[in-house]
Amino acid sequence: MNNDTHSKTLGYLLWIFGFTGAHRFYYGKPVTGTIWFFTLGLLGIGWIIDLFLIPSMDRQADARFVGGEVNYSVAWLLLTFLGLFGVHRMYIGKWISGILYLFTGGFFLLGVLYDFWTLNAQISERNHGART
Repeated sequence: MNNDTHSKTLGYLLWIFGFTGAHRFYYGKPVTGTIWFFTLGLLGIGWIIDLFLIPSMDRQADARFVGGEVNYSVAWLLLTFLGLFGVHRMYIGKWISGILYLFTGGFFLLGVLYDFWTLNAQISERNHGART
């Protein structure tokens, strides 16, 4: 069964902003994503190395997360560009918290930060529940 949950194209697009750790969060590596964020991609060195690591990060994410009804790439694009408005939460079916994000700036940015850490797990859980 093909479980292509994450897109290499989106991974490379987020890598352009990789000094912020965006691609690492996308591939389910929140600890190193946070380190990249605070060190500007390990002063650019880790950012350059990641150019070559994205294919293996993509394979690991595909093996780790459950594919299904909710598309990871769409959810991550919505979080990255519209996270403050909660659109990504509405997309994955969490309407109440999505509306709260809309009126509170993503729970005053703390909710958006939480979602950068946990969005892959939230989607995987949602997709797994949809399968049963």
